[in-house]
Amino acid sequence: MTRVPARRDDPVVTAASEVIGGPRGRYATGRELPWVLTAAILSALTAVTAGLGILLRAPCLRTGFTGDTQFWSACYADLPNAYRDGNVKAGLAAFLQGGSGAPTTGQPPLTGLALTAVASLVPDDGSLRTRAAWYFALWSVLLTLLLLVVVWCVASSAFSAWSAAHVALSPVAALVGFVSADLLGVALASAGLWAWSRRRPTLAGVLLGAAIAARSYPVLLVLAIGLLCLRSGRMRAFGRLALYTFLSFGAILSAVSFLNPAAAASAYLGWSSAPAGYGSPWLLPQLAGHAMPDGVVTALAAVGWLLALLAGAVLALASARRPTVAEVSLVMVGIVLVTGKSFTVQSSLWLLPLIAWCALQWREHLLWAGAEALNFVAVWLTIAATTVPDRGLPPAWYAFFSMLRVVAVLWLVAVAWLRARDRWGRRGTPEDPAPEQDDLAGPMTGAEDRLIVRFA
Repeated sequence: MTRVPARRDDPVVTAASEVIGGPRGRYATGRELPWVLTAAILSALTAVTAGLGILLRAPCLRTGFTGDTQFWSACYADLPNAYRDGNVKAGLAAFLQGGSGAPTTGQPPLTGLALTAVASLVPDDGSLRTRAAWYFALWSVLLTLLLLVVVWCVASSAFSAWSAAHVALSPVAALVGFVSADLLGVALASAGLWAWSRRRPTLAGVLLGAAIAARSYPVLLVLAIGLLCLRSGRMRAFGRLALYTFLSFGAILSAVSFLNPAAAASAYLGWSSAPAGYGSPWLLPQLAGHAMPDGVVTALAAVGWLLALLAGAVLALASARRPTVAEVSLVMVGIVLVTGKSFTVQSSLWLLPLIAWCALQWREHLLWAGAEALNFVAVWLTIAATTVPDRGLPPAWYAFFSMLRVVAVLWLVAVAWLRARDRWGRRGTPEDPAPEQDDLAGPMTGAEDRLIVRFA
């Protein structure tokens, strides 16, 4: 794949380049860095981001992730708390033994397997606090590797390898990457999109099926590809992708269901009966003292998925020129996030590789990341207020920061939509040589449109 430098029209990149030698001169050579060196630099940047993410949890490591300190210091993480509370510390053998006494994690099946498998590696000696710290340390290594996988998948398939810096240097990755195991699903989904970009629908299906078994949102990525394949007449390739996605997910779900039926179904049954959670706009009535019935919240979340599918279909099938897989996916994922039953801080990781593949400007990325950071602190101060009301954040302020984050995500959705629309009427230029380039087109590359929907 031809490599090009980072976008020259990005004001943040231009300003940052002044620190390290200034923008490219008119007589500069067009030769780019070797791929190995580019990958090494991106890997080093990822390691720095991961190090900052772990360093943010230092106050909690000193207290063993116990007490209110983890909220006041904004260093809370689900992983050690799940171990300390007993949800996963029984280990993989107990998780797979089945029966009424077998533990469940409340997570999708593949994530549950991973959580309990890592728990099996924790040394048996030491106090519970020490073992919880070991559990977080093991997951920190694994999550760093998973973040590297996401960076490499983007770098090796994007039109510009430096687009992967949106993942490697993202403040969002440092803030929430080590809160939970969400990066497992993000890495598998990114690998599946990479495989599709390499015209390997079978491998893409296997990886995306595994991603769905780790987190549900990759269903939207498969649907986005399906809509674009419908437009481009590549339904045979999509059929293979969909088949192997179903087989892969079905195999994982069946295996876990056979060994521990409760663990396999716990995440999906729990979602259907769960109330509105932190980050969701449906929590606002509860903050005002008038909680919405759980059934209504479930219905609104389901409507959000339908709206995402409708918006993706309009963008994919009714645009003057075919949008990219990343653009359609970002629109659909963003809508599902802001209409869901909960919008956890770590769910924002789902957007990172899509932002990179869309090649959005850093200004847009950082404005969104700023809203994420404000909400990140507000969540923990709000939870802390349940025990120390005079020091925590009042519900009204939490509602403000939570909705600011929702607006920021919807703004990203709008930017992706308008970016696709702006590209429809342009031809290539020396600064943007391939305005219609779709890094993830895969089998759709070069295909002529077969179906376009026109609205009267």
